[in-house]
Amino acid sequence: MKFYIKLFFIFFSICSINAQDLKIPVDTTIVTNGSVTIKDKQVNYKAETGFQPVWDEEGTMIASLYYTYYKRTNDKPANKRPIIYSFNGGPGSASVWMHLAYTGPKILKIDEEGYPIQPYGVKDNPNSILDVADIVYINPVNTGYSRKIAGKDGKMPEDKLFFGVNADIKYLASWMNTFTTRHNRWESPKYIIGESYGGTRVMGLSLELQNSQWMYLNGVILVSPADYKVLRVGGPLSSSLNLPYYTAAAWYHKVLPKELQSKDLLEILPESEDFAINELIPALAKGGFIDNDEKQRIAKKMSYYSGLSEKVILQQNLDVPNRFFWKELLRDKTGQTIGRLDSRYLGLDKVETGISPDYSAELTSWLHSFTPAINSYIKNKLGLNIDVKYNVFGNVGDWDRTNDNTRDNLRQAMAQNPYLKIMTQSGYYDGATTYFSAKYSQWQIDPSGKMKDRFYFKGYRSGHMMYLRNEDLIKANDDLREFIINSSSNGKAAKY
Repeated sequence: MKFYIKLFFIFFSICSINAQDLKIPVDTTIVTNGSVTIKDKQVNYKAETGFQPVWDEEGTMIASLYYTYYKRTNDKPANKRPIIYSFNGGPGSASVWMHLAYTGPKILKIDEEGYPIQPYGVKDNPNSILDVADIVYINPVNTGYSRKIAGKDGKMPEDKLFFGVNADIKYLASWMNTFTTRHNRWESPKYIIGESYGGTRVMGLSLELQNSQWMYLNGVILVSPADYKVLRVGGPLSSSLNLPYYTAAAWYHKVLPKELQSKDLLEILPESEDFAINELIPALAKGGFIDNDEKQRIAKKMSYYSGLSEKVILQQNLDVPNRFFWKELLRDKTGQTIGRLDSRYLGLDKVETGISPDYSAELTSWLHSFTPAINSYIKNKLGLNIDVKYNVFGNVGDWDRTNDNTRDNLRQAMAQNPYLKIMTQSGYYDGATTYFSAKYSQWQIDPSGKMKDRFYFKGYRSGHMMYLRNEDLIKANDDLREFIINSSSNGKAAKY
């Protein structure tokens, strides 16, 4: 049964006076109750959806963020239960993906491999982590229904307050402080989880929360993380780290040499990783001055581990871009392209020639099922009626990537907080934020190696959103449960 906790009367008065203007309620909450069976046990919960303001340093409201908060009601008191703050990425992506397909109590109606099914909608998620932790799905400015708020002079706040690596981290940390206070969760063990660009976001948030909000975490979870110290940088290192992903995608499409194809994926990936680190990086570092015999030898091994021909590898001077791989892998076999975020997906281009696919086959498939589901779910299940468009992807302007120290910020947060542990989850078929790049990023966080026992890596036989494949949905949520248990203090003091 639905009931309103608070109703922001200004919103409705504005609507009645000037109904043609699209406005968001800036501080309002709607609550519904639900239940779901997880691990054969009934989990009752309160679902709270609504808007909470963002204030600047002078206390002036500058934005309002849309969120959904699931709180279990038939378990120990909330202040004893872990709470997870969940972000997606982009930047400019709403929190819809993990909300309706991974950790929440409801998931998409899709098939076992993650493909859309009509009629669209949601169903119970028997694998949700709501049995062990409460969850808040947060939409940064211009995603979901979150928007900037005009000041008393009618002017909108500047984009620079929101749209950049450090600005994003700063205002979100402050917002989380307010949320934690309003919901009396200061005593709860706290976690942050971020997917894709959300990985950059939560790495930075880990230190910002400690140093500016005095909020200490038990865990940071990086889902298919985008580390911009590696991603889109180019050069020998960045290029070489992609090769093991090529091996995985080629194995999936059965185009590797028989010797590799006959083995299990997890048997061959270590070989490809070893070649990438110990042979390919040094070869690419030599550029045009590489010895011709070595160049031929490297091309042959790259072909062996990628499914591409030696000829096209040499034509690319050993430096094969991902976009070319997506176009080339099946060019002479089926003429289809493979997906960027999940290379299990296939696309059909206008022509088979070219250096990159016409579109992202996997993303169009996901939007096919996510967009109708989230809009329907919010209105019909969560009870929010609003005319503002739900931005699955929103405009975040010219995102400021300068002074990105998020990787080192995470290391500093870990050094300051002996409780803090890190888990990375990646899909082997993700060609956007590849699994081996995620491994490498994890290796680089703490060069001393003194904290390496506090890092965990989990790989899955799917792509960027590994949870869309039902087998991996089960495994990935179980891995989250295990991580929460492993990062519990269990009464131990936070000291070295």
